[in-house]
Amino acid sequence: MNIDFDKSGGLVPAIIQDATTRQVLMLGYMNREAYEKTLELGRVTFYSRTRRRLWTKGEESGHFLEVVDMKVDCDADTLLIRVHPHGPTCHTGTDTCWSEQNTANPLLFLTELQDFIEKRHEQMPEGSYTTSLFRDGLNRIAQKVGEEALEAVIEAVNGSDDRLLYEASDMFYHLVVLLTAKGLRIEQVAAELAERHNPGWKKH
Repeated sequence: MNIDFDKSGGLVPAIIQDATTRQVLMLGYMNREAYEKTLELGRVTFYSRTRRRLWTKGEESGHFLEVVDMKVDCDADTLLIRVHPHGPTCHTGTDTCWSEQNTANPLLFLTELQDFIEKRHEQMPEGSYTTSLFRDGLNRIAQKVGEEALEAVIEAVNGSDDRLLYEASDMFYHLVVLLTAKGLRIEQVAAELAERHNPGWKKH
């Protein structure tokens, strides 16, 4: 990765983002040595401008930032580092340096779920229910979506909220399997809904 450390006197800002929640956790600075130390340890290491030395986040608190990936911006002078944080990021004890809670939006799991289902489709491991659906074929998968949707409707009319959530989860799972079998993504469904939310949208 080509990083221009010379542009700003040897330091570049490093934006730290939770790889799971996508929440921005903090901003620090790196020199070349801190960057190389980060690569070596797999844990974010900054150059502390106040201490004037390298500083691995968590070296005192144990709240390390495990590196998932790093990217440099278009001007090669700012880093985006995605991490798995071990505990709160801020020295004040909060999740982020802006006192925000670092919680995942549950909707993000739908992408993670489809990524998992796509791997099942590629690898087709024995003993997997998802594998058995793909082997049964598109018609059976579509039938399962219909069955689960009907069960969700029944629970909505005559059942409990807990059972409705259970059956709706079954319906969503089988729908994602169906989309995967067709080479489509759940994000495309979200994009379609977003387009319909536009005041100028007209039904096809």
